[in-house]
Amino acid sequence: MDTAIAQNGTVTVTGIVQDQASQQPVEFATVMVADKETGEAITGATTTAEGTFSITVNSSDIYVEVSFIGYKPQTFRDITFADGIADLGTIKLIEDSQALDEVVVRAEKSRTEFKLDKRVFNVGQDLTSAGASALEVLNNVPSVNVSIEGVISLRGSAGVQILVDGKPSVLADQQSNALGTITADMIESIEVITNPSAKYDAEGTSGILNIILKKEEKRGLNGSVSLNTGVPDNHSIGVSLNRRTEKFNLFTQLGVGYRSIPEFSETINRDLTNNTTVTSDGTEYRNETFYNIILGTDYHINPYNVITLSGNFAYEVESQPSQYDFSLLNDNNNSVVAEWNRRETTEATNPKWQYELQYAKEFKNNEDHKLLLSATGRFFGKDQASEFINTAVSGENFNNDQQTETEYQQADYTFKLDYTNPLTEKITLETGAQYVINDVGNDFTVREFQDGNLVTIDELTNNFEWNQKVLGVYSTGAYEDEKWGVKLGLRVENTDLSTLLTNTNESNNQNFTNLFPTFHTSYKLTENISVQGGYSRRIYRPRLWDLNPFFNIRNNFNIRVGNPDLLPEFTDSYEITSIFNMEKASINTSVYHRYTTDVVERVSTFENNVNTTMPMNIGTNRTTGFELNGEHSPTRWLKLNGDFNLNYFIREGEFQEQSFDFTGDQWSSRLTSKIALPANFDLELIGNYQSGFQTVQSEVSGFAFADVGLRKKMLDGKAVVNLSVRDVFASRIRESVIDQPEFYLYSFEQRGRFITLGFSYGFGKGEAMTYSGSRRR
Repeated sequence: MDTAIAQNGTVTVTGIVQDQASQQPVEFATVMVADKETGEAITGATTTAEGTFSITVNSSDIYVEVSFIGYKPQTFRDITFADGIADLGTIKLIEDSQALDEVVVRAEKSRTEFKLDKRVFNVGQDLTSAGASALEVLNNVPSVNVSIEGVISLRGSAGVQILVDGKPSVLADQQSNALGTITADMIESIEVITNPSAKYDAEGTSGILNIILKKEEKRGLNGSVSLNTGVPDNHSIGVSLNRRTEKFNLFTQLGVGYRSIPEFSETINRDLTNNTTVTSDGTEYRNETFYNIILGTDYHINPYNVITLSGNFAYEVESQPSQYDFSLLNDNNNSVVAEWNRRETTEATNPKWQYELQYAKEFKNNEDHKLLLSATGRFFGKDQASEFINTAVSGENFNNDQQTETEYQQADYTFKLDYTNPLTEKITLETGAQYVINDVGNDFTVREFQDGNLVTIDELTNNFEWNQKVLGVYSTGAYEDEKWGVKLGLRVENTDLSTLLTNTNESNNQNFTNLFPTFHTSYKLTENISVQGGYSRRIYRPRLWDLNPFFNIRNNFNIRVGNPDLLPEFTDSYEITSIFNMEKASINTSVYHRYTTDVVERVSTFENNVNTTMPMNIGTNRTTGFELNGEHSPTRWLKLNGDFNLNYFIREGEFQEQSFDFTGDQWSSRLTSKIALPANFDLELIGNYQSGFQTVQSEVSGFAFADVGLRKKMLDGKAVVNLSVRDVFASRIRESVIDQPEFYLYSFEQRGRFITLGFSYGFGKGEAMTYSGSRRR
């Protein structure tokens, strides 16, 4: 080796790093220079936007390693210097398929990867997610929509199972608002599984959304810190730390924040029999202080055996001040009979924690030959007290002052076994089992001031207990070569469900066993064109919030209750997808069909201007849909992503001798543009539209909304400043009308615009977090 040293005793190493497949520069690739004898790192740098690097060191006895997440690293040991300079030329990095399978892609751009039985949305650097929670991140994922109430739907259907790292989690309980404690900086990717294989829990009639959390594997001490502030109040601090040694990988994430979420709502209840109308309008504020910590360790017993122990603790302090103005109108003469306001003061504390012990074994004959055992425990609690004060403005006060108390406790336990054996390079068998125990209690008390005395209202007070045990056993077999792949699976699940109203001793017990077959296939027509097909059978089991008959009296004229006799939904889902990959663009189209029985719909009953909604099993639903996803990079500074979903449905059903047969359609679209600006600025614009649609009773209005994000990178990408504006025009709403022969109902909700400014900094080998802690319902 010719090692000529420059006169000042230093040498320089230069080069250009490119992606081998696209020939595009790889920005922020890591270039490490290490001592050739000791292997200790001397210095390092990251590549520029053009993929170039230049490093000066004091020794020529070195080697160079070039790496980037999602690619195989390249090492250069025989380096030749001429006049103190070594030019490594163009270094082509190859994607690491194993890393992609494990979903540890942190590419600069967000993109969707298609696998045999799922799509992986790599969260990447989505600018509008700055200062966001998991719900806002989900709302940017193709095929997914999140209403302002926090209801998650996939391809227009709300029967979605939310998992965290492939397992049920207390953090993924939509009804507990717990998804808000998962902050966007914690998320690596989202898996969209519209037709899950038998390996997955059969829960969720429209499919599964699996949130993959980040877990750093780089050696040494690495981490990042983030600070955020916003309007309305959205303030948070987040810290991520990781320490990787030969045997241990220690990781922790901490977050603390405060957020205020205002929501304006308006209702009209019109009794067409008595010709009276009750109206209400006002604003509710959900003020939340939250704390969150994740702590865990991986212990590498040897290269083939790893034990992981991890825990999560989150604590929320909520207050919900609100005031609504009510009016009672006589429609016969358009006169105001009475006016009053109802003021609510609610205080709540929500502790939740989770712990998991996992053992993973790889076999020496094949790294994909694996055994995984895990045990998870979860708890969520709510201790809430509310006071409702009614003040007459004119006429008679139609409500007494009330107080409510809620003591809610949920304990869940999951035991899981998964075994994967690649018999050959093309044939793989999987088998396993899962046992889930859900134990929930909700003690709800309503008291009312009557003649100056506080009296318990027995018909609104009870303790509801819900216990469910689900045992699942599955097996799959897959064959996959360079062009064709097929995967068959069968899952058997037994459900043992019991509910009990302890005060009235009303019980409901169900025990049933079901088969859930799955089928997936793919075929590669050319290097750039492939097709996929899939089938799965799914179930939606009613939750406590669906079953509990005592639920909500916030507005005494619009009451939501549960139905303890509710039955599960079953869905047969079919799908065909085509994938077209071009040099600067990709297009993916899907045609799907879902057939659902015992469909759960919320049905309104009306009496004396009081609207009571209860979930009911009403008939069947046949949905046929078309979905289009596309990406295009016409220039190096512009990237476009589009998503369009249209479905047509046929509803058949009957309730209280009334036919609910009808047909309808709904569609949604999303267009995202990411623009690279000078001086390391990036701009992201997102436009969304969701059409109106019909339910068994109501007409829901459509709406459009837009999000904007701006990012500035500094200090070679170690520091990032984000500015995000969600719902720029405050046009994201929930509006519905129910027009029946006996009554008319109108409902409107709006949250408004959210602006967040964030700063994050990565140290060690950590990356700056381009999202941050927030709390979202």
